Amino acid sequence: MNIKKHIPNLITLLNLLSGCIAIVYAARLEFEMAFYFVCLGIFLDFFDGFFARLFKVSSPLGLQLDSLADMVTSGVVPGFVMFFLMSKCQVGESFQAIFPYLGFIITMGSCYRLANFNIDTRQTDSFIGLPTPANTLFIMSLPLVLDHTGSELVLDALTNPGVLLVITLASAYILNAEIPLFSLKIKKFNLKDNALQIVFLIFSFLLLVFFHYLALPLIIIGYVLLSVVNNKLLKN
Repeated sequence: MNIKKHIPNLITLLNLLSGCIAIVYAARLEFEMAFYFVCLGIFLDFFDGFFARLFKVSSPLGLQLDSLADMVTSGVVPGFVMFFLMSKCQVGESFQAIFPYLGFIITMGSCYRLANFNIDTRQTDSFIGLPTPANTLFIMSLPLVLDHTGSELVLDALTNPGVLLVITLASAYILNAEIPLFSLKIKKFNLKDNALQIVFLIFSFLLLVFFHYLALPLIIIGYVLLSVVNNKLLKN
């Protein structure tokens, strides 16, 4: 029995378990613990592919398992969290019961993204559209920002139904948009080939130092904007 071929799939299933636990914590409104388990799931999601390549045991089964696990950790969980954020908003009485369910537009957008990723041969070294883990970190950071920020402007924005709806729709769009995003993988250890990645990592570190939880959505937004600017520069 070749144990090595089962290790990547086991890691993928642990990613799925992390997502399930995150849902439980989110249902209890313990968003910080939900965030940590999502981060664990994303961490495991990186290493299942790493070990599959290391042991040379990549398989169609592993590809399908990976997408199904990601669908929970990076699809259902962020939609669930947005549902709860929207449920706290005050909207018209006739719309109050329906409005929170619009948060699951994120889940639907993630599902489409994951299915499309499996058949898109262009996304081997970089991404087209925002990867689901990055989008999930953005959404999962919002309740943490609410709990830890002292800014009235931020609090008002993240409890505004219009703002949350725009974030939801923008999230589903950017997941599937035809926007090339640079890869964060460093393949050659020299400054010239990795200048963009190094700038982004320094930018991210500084944001984390000064803004803590608020840095997370800013980092994701910065990643998209930096990619757009880089795309324009490459065209010129």
